[in-house]
Amino acid sequence: MRRHIGAGAALALLASCTTAEPETRADPEPSARYTFWRPAPVLEATEPAEVIKNSAVGDWRTVEPENLLIMELRGGGRVAIELATDFAPVHVANVRALARGGWWTPASVYRIQENYVVQWGLNEGEKPLPGGVVKAPPAEYDRAIAGLPIRPLGFPDSYAPMVGHVNGWPVGYDPEAGRAWMTHCYGMVGVGRDLHPDTGTGGELYAAIGHAPRHLDRNIATIGRVLEGIEQLTAHPRGTEALGFIKDPKNHIPVVRIRLAADIPPAQRPSYEVMRTDTPTFSAYVTGRANRSGSFFQRPAGGVDICNALVPTRRRVGG
Repeated sequence: MRRHIGAGAALALLASCTTAEPETRADPEPSARYTFWRPAPVLEATEPAEVIKNSAVGDWRTVEPENLLIMELRGGGRVAIELATDFAPVHVANVRALARGGWWTPASVYRIQENYVVQWGLNEGEKPLPGGVVKAPPAEYDRAIAGLPIRPLGFPDSYAPMVGHVNGWPVGYDPEAGRAWMTHCYGMVGVGRDLHPDTGTGGELYAAIGHAPRHLDRNIATIGRVLEGIEQLTAHPRGTEALGFIKDPKNHIPVVRIRLAADIPPAQRPSYEVMRTDTPTFSAYVTGRANRSGSFFQRPAGGVDICNALVPTRRRVGG
């Protein structure tokens, strides 16, 4: 059956940039609480590009080869995806098993929906799953906050009580419920699934390519993020069928193979770095995103949303 994306307090809080401060008061009914936000001050800030340029080696972490998925498309296109083991460990383990089992050879990009997602896999193929793949993973749509070093963004959000970053991942979280989840920002990668209670195996994957579809948060397993090569998925005609499916299979974009970087010979293996989100440098980066300056920006916003503060990534020297 076709798996798709439907259209429709114990926290370790790391140092945050100076932003809006929340005021919380109790409602006359004890069960209700409201959070009010004062306007954030416009701060003197360094432009984000300058923050990146002047960052130190210790401001970055190297993506582990076991957590780096490399998808090669016909024509030489390559897409690099970091896997998020902290948020969807069973689905990520499935993706590793599928890659090592050669399950995606052959596969294709068969859905490109404008301002939404690009999806790839075998579509409605019935190819047997490799050994080690859990056919019915748990619904890894959120997880306990315990053990997550959350750096709060410091600005309000429309979809979550609070948002921030964990080890380079954009997250929403609810301190009262003690739950956290990854947010569907541009380039985030998730698992296609059928209707509830199906949770998807990881065989059908998608990447968000438009305005952040945050309504998908906590409704589907998010397993990672595209680090490089998103243009290889977006620079194609959109599908003309419902939900952006490409009608004629001959127009699907063939996937040559999908491998873990750990299984690529070291001399050929790409390597990437992600800015650490527990550093003063990242705080300066977020402040810069919220308070754009220079000759162009005459009126800095004084705020930023989680999907406009995506963590910088770069190809590692020699990678």
